[in-house]
Amino acid sequence: MDLKKTIRYLGKNVKPAAEEEKISVVDAIKSRAAAKDKKIVLCEGEDGRVVRAASACVKEGVARIVLLGDPEAIKASNPDVDLTGVEIVDPATSPKLGEYAALLYELRKAKGMTEEQAHSLAQDATFFGALMLKSGDVDGLVSGACHSTANTLRPGLQIIKTAPGVSSVSSFNLMVAPEGGNQYCEDGMLVFADCGLNPTYTAEGLADCAIATAKSAKEIAGLEPRVAMLSFSTMGSAKHDLVTNVQEAVKIAKEKAPDLALDGELQFDAAMVPEVAALKAPASTVAGHANVLVFPDLQSGNIGYKIAERLGGFQAIGPICQGFAKPLNDLSRGCKTEDIVCAVAITALQA
Repeated sequence: MDLKKTIRYLGKNVKPAAEEEKISVVDAIKSRAAAKDKKIVLCEGEDGRVVRAASACVKEGVARIVLLGDPEAIKASNPDVDLTGVEIVDPATSPKLGEYAALLYELRKAKGMTEEQAHSLAQDATFFGALMLKSGDVDGLVSGACHSTANTLRPGLQIIKTAPGVSSVSSFNLMVAPEGGNQYCEDGMLVFADCGLNPTYTAEGLADCAIATAKSAKEIAGLEPRVAMLSFSTMGSAKHDLVTNVQEAVKIAKEKAPDLALDGELQFDAAMVPEVAALKAPASTVAGHANVLVFPDLQSGNIGYKIAERLGGFQAIGPICQGFAKPLNDLSRGCKTEDIVCAVAITALQA
């Protein structure tokens, strides 16, 4: 399904019936990103999709763009792309290279990195982009169109690192209800985590994922988060170490974020269906009305979002990284230009 054909109402901002209008999720995200006027670095100037996305972002006002690569090679390979307003930087010849190499050396010398190694590695586009982000010269980074996830996340973990108080980086997917809506999706959109990054979680890591996902749901999707910590048990109905891990995560999350509407452990139906919630978790204010679903591990999360996508008709946007000290996002190598533009907009909203 084309993202631009995916429609939802904008929650609490919906107009009275006579004035009601619809807007695509992507256009709403782009509009909100444009208002923030952030600068985002795209690390893969060798990829035509990225070059076209850079042009589109500037033309649409989504964000200011720094595109990394050899300016002459980029222009020669993309003669039909208007790059007016796009700042193109070649890491190998940038006047900032020495400064960034010195920063990389300071960050990694305790791990055995030499100054020569730092100077060489700083010329790698993804490392250079991460160093730009670390230095505050850009507000966010997007990469991965033609490189592996590891190639994108490694500089993030080594240079940007996790946000204070966050034990691990995680990811989430925006799940947009199909046109016509879904009876269990009153906001028109759900947020699923973690569906793409961490195979397993400690209780603390799962709690941090839940808190970060609630924050993302509010900042990016415009939702007032109601977080369900999912399990195959509801409020102690089953006994198992896997259930205990979720129960401990709920306890930690409530201690760290006492004002957050979060509850669990909940089975999926108890989280989403009011009639089931009334039977299984009658005291919960989240059960039956959840819009943020935190799966206990990557296996269940990945399966869950693909079921919603393929059988339920939901549009999946993501996975989107969270938990870094500054916004850094990985693309699918099968991404389209419009997907990159959307990733830029989301990254700008995270900044």
